[in-house]
Amino acid sequence: MAELESPRVMSKLISFLSSLLQRAAESNDLNRRLQPQKISVFHGLTRPTISIENYLDRILKYANCSPSCFIVSYIYLDRFTQRQPALPINSFNVHRLLITSVMVAAKFMDDMYYNNAYYAKVGGISTAEMNFLEVDFLFGLGFHLNVTPTTFHTYCSYLQREMLMQPPTINSAESSLCMGKSSKLHLCFNDDESSHQQQQQQQLAV
Repeated sequence: MAELESPRVMSKLISFLSSLLQRAAESNDLNRRLQPQKISVFHGLTRPTISIENYLDRILKYANCSPSCFIVSYIYLDRFTQRQPALPINSFNVHRLLITSVMVAAKFMDDMYYNNAYYAKVGGISTAEMNFLEVDFLFGLGFHLNVTPTTFHTYCSYLQREMLMQPPTINSAESSLCMGKSSKLHLCFNDDESSHQQQQQQQLAV
C-alpha cells in the first residue's frame, strides 16, 4: 500500500478507521447494559472529550512513525479483541488502546521510534500509565506481534476497498471489523496465518 505515503490517503485512512472504531465503540457501549464487560487498565473513569478522529490525527501528527504502523496497529487491535472477547472496544478504552497499539507497532516496525514518555505525552497520559498499558497490551496479544506480508496486504486490500465505500460498511462475510450477535467488536480475519492463506486461496479460486 505505497499510497500510504500520500498525506491525502493517510487523512482518508485516519477518517475511515475513526469512523469504524466510533461505530464499534457506540455499539459496545449499548451492549454493556445487556452483557457484563471486564474493566481493564485501558478503561478510563470518563469518556475522553477528544473525539477518536482528532485523537488519531494527533497521533499521526506527533508520533512520526511510518504510515504502515497504522495498518499494523489496526491488525493488533484485531488480534487483541479476538483474544480478549470480554474486553470489547468501547468509548472508555478506545483512546488508550489506540495510543498503545500505535506505539507497539512503531517499536516493532520502525528502526527509529520515540520512547514511552514521549508517547505518553502524545496520548495525554502519564509515563507510568503508558508503561502499564504496554505490558497489558502485549500480554493481551499473547506477544503475537509478527505480521506477515500476506496478512498486511490482506488488511490493506480490505481498507482500500472499504474506503471507496464511505461511510464504512460492516460485512461479516468479508470485512475486518464485524459485529457478532452480541454486538461486541470482533475482527473477522482469522489470526492463524496458515488457515488465513487457505481462505484467501479459496476466495481467489471462486
